[in-house]
Formats: sequence, C-alpha cells, structure tokens
Amino acid sequence: MVRETEISTQFGFRIIEIIPMRGVYLLKTDKGDKCLKKVNYGLQKLMYLYNAKEHIIKNGFKNIDMYLLTPTGVPYALVNDDVYVVTEWIDGRECDFRDEEDLKQASKLLGEFHLLARGFIPDESVRMRNDIGKLEKTLEKRLSTLNKMRDMARKNKRKTDFDIMYLSNVDFYIKLGQQALNTLDIEAYNRVCQAALEDNVLCHHDYTYHNIIMGNDGQNYIVDFDYCKAEIQIYDVSTLMVKSLKRLEWNPETAKAILEAYSQVKPITSDELNILKTLLVFPQRFWRLANRYYYKESRWNTDTFSKKMSEIINEREQYMNFIENIDSILY
Repeated sequence: MVRETEISTQFGFRIIEIIPMRGVYLLKTDKGDKCLKKVNYGLQKLMYLYNAKEHIIKNGFKNIDMYLLTPTGVPYALVNDDVYVVTEWIDGRECDFRDEEDLKQASKLLGEFHLLARGFIPDESVRMRNDIGKLEKTLEKRLSTLNKMRDMARKNKRKTDFDIMYLSNVDFYIKLGQQALNTLDIEAYNRVCQAALEDNVLCHHDYTYHNIIMGNDGQNYIVDFDYCKAEIQIYDVSTLMVKSLKRLEWNPETAKAILEAYSQVKPITSDELNILKTLLVFPQRFWRLANRYYYKESRWNTDTFSKKMSEIINEREQYMNFIENIDSILY
C-alpha cells in the first residue's frame, strides 16, 4: 500500500491519482506526471545509483530516468522502513524486441550510453559496485552449480516434471558451459578489464525491452538502473542479444543487425568479441531458471517453472545452429 500523504509531503507535490503499472506507479500530480517506485535495497546502494546517474547526465547522456530530489535535497522518501524514489514520467512504449527497427534503435542507444557512461568514481562514503574481472570465476561457479543441482534433482524421490526435464538436459548444458569457458581468452579478457578499470566505466546490467522506452517525443530512454555497476560494457550487448534473439528464433541476420547498429556508435574490439562469444555460448538462461527453482529464489509455481524450462529446451536446435555459426556472425 502506497502512503501517498507521506510521499506528497516529502517530495513537495500533491498527488491527484495513483495508477499501478509494471513494478511502479504513475502519479498524476499538481506538478505533472511522475513515476513512483518502491525500492528493495538500502540507502547505500541507492546513493551509488543516484551518483552514477547524475554523473552520466553530466557527461551528456540525458535520456535516462533521473531521480527527483525532495526539498531537503535527497533523492528518496522514507516511509517507515520503506524507501521510495520518484522520477519524471516518460510518455512512450516499451521497446519491441520483435521489431528490427526498434532493435537497431536500442542498439544505437546502448552505444551512445556506453560512450558516456565512464569516468565515474563514486564518493568514498558510497560502497563501490564492481564486477570487473569476475567473469571466469562466475562462470566456473555456475558450472559447478549445474552439477550440484543435478545431484539435488536425483535425490528427489518424487520427481517433478521440472526435475525430469532438468536431468534429461543438464549434461548437454554442462558441456556447453565448459565450451564457453574454453572459449574465453584470458589475456583478451584481462585487457578489456584493464581498460574498463582505467576508464571507470559503467554497465546498465539489465538492458532488456521493458527498460528501454521509445518516447512519444521521438527520443529513446533507458530506465531502471537497479543493477547498474562497474562492469565491462560488452555484457550489456550480450544481454540485448540474448533477450531479443530468443524471441526471434536465434536469427543470425538480426544478430548482425544489432552488432552493426551498436558498432556504428561504439566500435567493438576483437577482445570484446571473444568475451561476447563466451557470454552467448554459456547457458545462462538454463542455469538461472534451475537456480531459481532449486534454491527457491522465485515465487513462481511449478507449472510456470516447467513451462519456462520447456521453452528453453524447445529452442535448443535453433540456439545450437546459432552457436555453431557464431564465428561468421561475430567476425
């Protein structure tokens, strides 16, 4: 339940109407339309994100959901133990990943963002969020987890449909994960990481369709920076490709169009292409879904989990055709 009186008081506007949307609220106020969001993290992380976004705006990239400040100069409202943030409402629609023109625009927008999302050194009072240099160990850990979850599924005396599907396919995806690790050129990865550290770059880290708004004003916007952190920026490119290509039968021509549109703005180095290949080959979606199921990280019911697993398995042939031809797509 939104405590509108406290939020109105702290931000200094009068709320006329509250309309629930995807994960946020549209506020009709006496000072225009606003976006209200309850965040599920503390003030340390919030201030990191606020400072990062302010830095990106000062660098010249203004097409993001900038936090509004209260009259006391803070970018949040505290209501009991809850933390709320407010941004200006962006009139527009979510990016359509099935539309090639939308994808090209999203790719160019990402390139523009990456060019200016750099030079960020957070205040000493704010804890740094940094994943640069962690890829190899992260993939190794996830590969190990696939094995552990296989043991968990085997031990279940009354196996669910999800258990059966997982056990029937996990060996294939473990092999694919190992292939991804073998693909990674550590020297190339270290060079990209070193450059990222020197440039103090930022990564959105959740660059998917509902965080890309095609504005009614003819501008496109990136929103929801909850996962933003210091990370090599090719990670965002891999996210965009996986999230879109799974909807498009892993069409290689679409993949090329994404890379071409991005590269027109920010060229991709050969070292970055090696990392991108590694990220595309690693079975991230299979691992993530199983991890959510076996470690109970989601409230989905068993039917939802089984449906999502079936979708991943059913696209395996198309995905593997893409992977087998990945060099001709990337290089």
